Parts: sequence; structure tokens; C-alpha cells
Amino acid sequence: MRYSLLLNYSEAGGAEAPAEAIAEARAAFDRYAKSLDAAGVLLGADVLQPVAASTTVTLRNGSLEVQDGPFADTKEQLGGVFLIDVPDLDAALAWAEKCPAAQWGTIEVRPTAVYFAGGQWNQAA
Repeated sequence: MRYSLLLNYSEAGGAEAPAEAIAEARAAFDRYAKSLDAAGVLLGADVLQPVAASTTVTLRNGSLEVQDGPFADTKEQLGGVFLIDVPDLDAALAWAEKCPAAQWGTIEVRPTAVYFAGGQWNQAA
């Protein structure tokens, strides 16, 4: 079953973190991604740029609106996503527990409903 591990954490810490702490975090994420890959469960991973780099697009009543971010004043933002394919929720939770971001943020584990692959939409198991 496919799950998204949505990494939510404060962006403020990164700007104030010492270079050594940033290097340690990058190394921890590298080990984590490589362990997911070695286990054959990693479908993809993205670390997102800061929320200030985001843009929204809406189309209402034929009118296009494009707006630069940031948008919400929240303590945590979506900072990255790991997409995994594992047997069940327990397995997804076990991988989420190993994610370095669990130490300073929140990992939302969300099952996939449908996904696009092989040129078509597929119902998730």
C-alpha cells in the first residue's frame, strides 16, 4: 500500500541552525532515504523549498488568480515528502518513526487513495 510521509516542521530553525547541525541533518536524511531505497519501499522523495518560494493557482468563475507565498501564518510548514509502498499502516508508521524529522517536527502518515502510473489512474490497495 502506498503512503505519503508528510514532513511538517518549523522553517525558522534552519536559518538559525549552526552549519554543523545542518550537515548532520542532511547526513541523517541521506541515511534514511538510502535505507528506504535499500528496503525496496521508496517510490520518491522531495525536500521542498521554503514556503516563501511557493505560489498558488486558483481558477474561479473563469478567472485565473496566481499568488506568491507565504500564505498561512503557522508554526509548521510542509517541508518534504517521502512516498513509500509498504504492506500496511504499521510498516508505514515504523518507517515514519525512523525519519529524522520526527525528532523536531511532525510526520503525517497518509495513505494514497488513487495514483497515476503506467499512463492511467489506479485505485490504491
